[in-house]
Amino acid sequence: MAIIITVSNQKGGVGKTTTSAALASGIAMTGRKVLGIDLDPQGNLGFCLGGGTESRYTVLDVLNGSVPVQEALVESDTCDLLVSDISLSSNGLENIPGRREYILKKAIAPIIDQYDYAIIDTPPALNLLTVNAYAASDHLIIPMASDILSLVGLAQLKETIESVRSTLNPNLNVLGILLNRFSSRTHLSRDVLDMANQLADQIGSKVFETKIRSGVAIAEAPAHGESIFTYNLRSRAVLDYLEFIREIAPAIQLDLNNKEETNNG
Repeated sequence: MAIIITVSNQKGGVGKTTTSAALASGIAMTGRKVLGIDLDPQGNLGFCLGGGTESRYTVLDVLNGSVPVQEALVESDTCDLLVSDISLSSNGLENIPGRREYILKKAIAPIIDQYDYAIIDTPPALNLLTVNAYAASDHLIIPMASDILSLVGLAQLKETIESVRSTLNPNLNVLGILLNRFSSRTHLSRDVLDMANQLADQIGSKVFETKIRSGVAIAEAPAHGESIFTYNLRSRAVLDYLEFIREIAPAIQLDLNNKEETNNG
């Protein structure tokens, strides 16, 4: 059965989709079968992973029961995808009868055992879509930009995590907080790190040892139709993401000893 990892933060512009795409493509490079699920109405995960900009069906068609999940899958060179578009912003899921928090979990149940990992990108909001992702997941990763504004609202995120654990998914594990656009030379980044450590303690988690530095290759790769790892392996930010995957590998049961990736060859 797939290990399901959600990448989430209610604030936009913190590297959420970039992190989701890096996880999906990085894990896929090791020979594992990966499913990417885009729950963000902006639909950027599919674009970053080579799923194209137009698909016959989206994840909303699956969530509202219009089509079976098998028919909505989009194949890319990186992984399989359930893509999204702006229609997801007015999804109507609140009108579906039953436990609405489990819509996603039930929708992907027919195919999830075909994959080793599933990566879920969530909207920049603590809404029903995000709660569905939390309810279906084994692990949660919280990306943050290294600025003070990224700390705003994280108290509410903490409350949502605690609520999900107590009512919907007691096994939800917060893997940690990932700091993006980090510079150890600035007082601001160091201050944010201190405050992020305090938040992590409150939710029984940690700040990852790996920090992601700024790098233009991260923004350029999707425009060239490539993953960050095939586009520019010399970029310091790309190297940081590789190190991040190595750091979390034991926690997500990813065996890198049998990897088929080419980055070290």
